[in-house]
Amino acid sequence: MAPALATTTMRLGPAERREAWDELGARELDVLVVGGGVTGAGVALDAATRGLRTGLVEARDFASGTSSRSSKLFHGGLRYLEQLNFRLVAEALRERELMLTRIAPHLVRPVPFLYPLSHRGWERPYVAAGLTLYDQMGGARSVPRQKHLSRSGALKRFPGLRRDALVGAVQYYDAQADDARHTLTVARTAFHYGAQVRSSTEVVELVREADRVVGAVVRDVETGATQRIRSKVVVNATGVWTDDLQRMSGGRGRFRVRASKGVHIVVPRDRIAGEVGLILRTERSVLFVIPWGQHWIVGTTDTDWQFDLAHPAATSTDLDFILDTVNTVLSIPLSRKDILGVYAGLRPLLAGEDEDSSQLSREHAVARPQPGLISIAGGKYTTYRVMAADAVDAAAVDLGPLRPSVTEHVPLVGAEGYAAMVNLAPELGRETGLPPWRIEHLLGRYGSLLGEVLSLADDDPTLLEPVPAAQEYLRAELRYGATHEGALHLDDLLARRTRMSIETRHRGVDAAREAAELVADVLGWDESAIAAEVDSYTERVAAERRSQDLPDDSASDSARREAHEVRPGLRQVTATR
Repeated sequence: MAPALATTTMRLGPAERREAWDELGARELDVLVVGGGVTGAGVALDAATRGLRTGLVEARDFASGTSSRSSKLFHGGLRYLEQLNFRLVAEALRERELMLTRIAPHLVRPVPFLYPLSHRGWERPYVAAGLTLYDQMGGARSVPRQKHLSRSGALKRFPGLRRDALVGAVQYYDAQADDARHTLTVARTAFHYGAQVRSSTEVVELVREADRVVGAVVRDVETGATQRIRSKVVVNATGVWTDDLQRMSGGRGRFRVRASKGVHIVVPRDRIAGEVGLILRTERSVLFVIPWGQHWIVGTTDTDWQFDLAHPAATSTDLDFILDTVNTVLSIPLSRKDILGVYAGLRPLLAGEDEDSSQLSREHAVARPQPGLISIAGGKYTTYRVMAADAVDAAAVDLGPLRPSVTEHVPLVGAEGYAAMVNLAPELGRETGLPPWRIEHLLGRYGSLLGEVLSLADDDPTLLEPVPAAQEYLRAELRYGATHEGALHLDDLLARRTRMSIETRHRGVDAAREAAELVADVLGWDESAIAAEVDSYTERVAAERRSQDLPDDSASDSARREAHEVRPGLRQVTATR
């Protein structure tokens, strides 16, 4: 490729996966992180950049749980101001700024929101006071401050609002990112700095000597092979699975985690006339209407979940709640037929021992329930980096004095050189024949690693063609998901390396066969394996659709469980009270 496309390879492919298996078993680690969500990936990056010998294992795929099913925002959380949780808001806003300017400018971008006002007189100064705090907390900022709008001014920004739904509005800024892609990039950055990173690797036993945890037995869920990993410290960063891994240690945890289900819907951009996002107050929380490329994300719900932790199911009741709430302010209401995609995620909220009196919190907690074991849970996606640093700091009891965390100064892979690549976008377009909007879209997904993606087309120019069933994505992106980004199954490619599963009406099914054929040689699939992957993915989508027509969690969970787990041998874990 031309110099503009030159880059350093940081590949998480099949060969690196085999090497990681050997390395994990070869030498004692300083830190073994269990859980490949954003917190676990952040812990691995923090530990590796402090010079610690680090491993990260994930039973499924990177970001396969909560970290791919969020509202996809980096934000301070306006509602936490009302709860007087100023420390959490300030911390989150500082992290938002770091992501926008230094750590992940290629992945995280500003997004404006309207806060509609429905009462004259008292409400505007009340909201203005809260947003003034929001503007000032967290230190430096790169996004505009609040702007007050009349009703007509607000309707110019969001024509799809009912005129009688507001008397005015305040515009403010937050930031957004593709959560699955961001989490994967954190994991790849940890790998770049020396961590051994491996998905489809389940912890089946914590190894103890006397009262100390000294490692884990892991199983490759693709092959069934097992081995023991020795580590001075094991960090439990499994989110809603925290209690399950804690029980495996044979000890008592310092806190419990409750799973709270949040559901979002995705609708086409042309179904809502608006140029900015929207935040609406509900009885329990807030509802966001978030611009997302050629789509809108609308959500979320907040309900207790007691069933399958790996595959939370959205119900018909959840969808009705979202539609009914957003339709109170839209001039042209949304209906079920407008929904392209649905996703449900579980928040790992901290709970006290006495359930009746416990206060569920968005704060995070770090504990050392026994020597050699650190548990971290709770928190917000936005503050993952702070959570990770706290977890590694806690390991100093077992590891001895540690160098301080440096991750606030460590850009994620793809950030270095991103600004230059943006300036080179016209040249990249001329070299590749891709239109400017396509280059811009790719740079927002890969940053300066774009050269790796495009270079795959050197031997096969058809890889620069769009996927017919999902033209927002290039064929090269699917192949890159397997060659460089650790994807092992169709679900990984269609639900997380791309977001076809929520952005297309067919939810990725119409692209499944093409995707499987594109990566078959990389992953060693013959024709029967291709067919099995396509069947498994199609079965998953059908089960999710059935679950979304049922009224309650129990029925929806049963319907969703009818689809087989694509990763063989994984245990099914349900929430416990």
